[in-house]
Parts: sequence; C-alpha cells; structure tokens
Amino acid sequence: MGPVTYNLPQSTGGSGVSKGSGLDIKTFLAAALMSFSAGMLVLVGYILLGNFFGGFLGAVGAGFGIVWWRSVHDKTIFPRNLSGKAVAVLAVVSAVLLVLALLLT
Repeated sequence: MGPVTYNLPQSTGGSGVSKGSGLDIKTFLAAALMSFSAGMLVLVGYILLGNFFGGFLGAVGAGFGIVWWRSVHDKTIFPRNLSGKAVAVLAVVSAVLLVLALLLT
C-alpha cells in the first residue's frame, strides 16, 4: 500500500455569510425592534378595544407590517445590506407605539 494523501479543502478566510459586524448589528437590531413593534401593536390594539378582538386586529396589523417590510427590502425580511435609515425608522415607530401604549393606560 502506498502513502495516503488527503485532499483538504482550502480555507477562504471568512465565513462568506456576513459582510461585517456592523451589518450583523443592524440585522440584530432590526429583528429585535420588529419583534418589539409587533408586540406593541398587539398591546395597543388590545388596549384600544379592551378585548381579545383588539389584540387579534393588532396581530393582523403586525403581520401586514412584516409583509410590507419584506416587499420594500427585496423580498427578504432581514436583508444583508440593511441601511441605517431603515433601522432608525423602525426604532422611531417602536418608540411611538411605546408612548401610545403608555398614554392609553
């Protein structure tokens, strides 16, 4: 039997998934703010109507908001090249919903 050789794959240097930690942070913030905004929308709907139906309408509104976000960002919910402006707008919407919920209680 002759010598055994191994064909190991060559490393490309990076994972190829991420283009930088700044974009990863923006994507994480977008996911966190989108989840928070959806929950706040359900809460505001529940507070406004005072029953389960208001919460259901808030959940439907959150679903439509996520579908709209996906249509704006090239058919992906969390695109790789998410702009800082999109994250800032999402933060402002989250803050407005939080203030609205606090004022309604």
